[in-house]
Amino acid sequence: MKLFSNIYNKVIDYSRHKYAERYLVALSFAESSFFPIPPDVMLIPMSLAESKKWIRFAILTTIASVLGGIAGYFLGVWAMDWLQPLIAGWGYSDKFEQVKTLFSRWGIWAILAAGFSPIPYKLFTITAGLLSMAFLPFVLASAVGRGLRFFLVAGLVAKIGPKMEPLIIKYIEWLGWLVVFILVVIIFYYTGFNHG
Repeated sequence: MKLFSNIYNKVIDYSRHKYAERYLVALSFAESSFFPIPPDVMLIPMSLAESKKWIRFAILTTIASVLGGIAGYFLGVWAMDWLQPLIAGWGYSDKFEQVKTLFSRWGIWAILAAGFSPIPYKLFTITAGLLSMAFLPFVLASAVGRGLRFFLVAGLVAKIGPKMEPLIIKYIEWLGWLVVFILVVIIFYYTGFNHG
């Protein structure tokens, strides 16, 4: 049974859907303020499926992400009491403290770096509001940091992806099971060793 090749084909089909751009915009907005899934899961296959449109996709993702970041900023300003239990429930308490430390040390540069950070971007946007970071520098840093990331991802996929696609398809089952194995090891490490 070709599990991962079927998934890959479905993702590529969805990326060509007539409403794919709307979904990309919605996901990009949501991820910057409250949703856990990054827009790369749509940006990458869309840039691969329609490589001539990669600049358009990167622009849409960046604008929606910055607007979502603004929503996250105001959540941090007005709704922190309500958000605190959610952040703990999502298992982000430690990362939230890391972000606060980054802000106290680096200020606006933390937002620029957040575009490439493994820490969820929404934690940066919410923390910026919580700590009353100056709004205009926050928006500008978000646009630069997120824009660099999305243009880099979409551009690389558009330029290199079509050449790599035959190789990816050939080894997709191996790659898919390798990713599953790595995730299981990471989950086991964090749940087993850290609490043992």
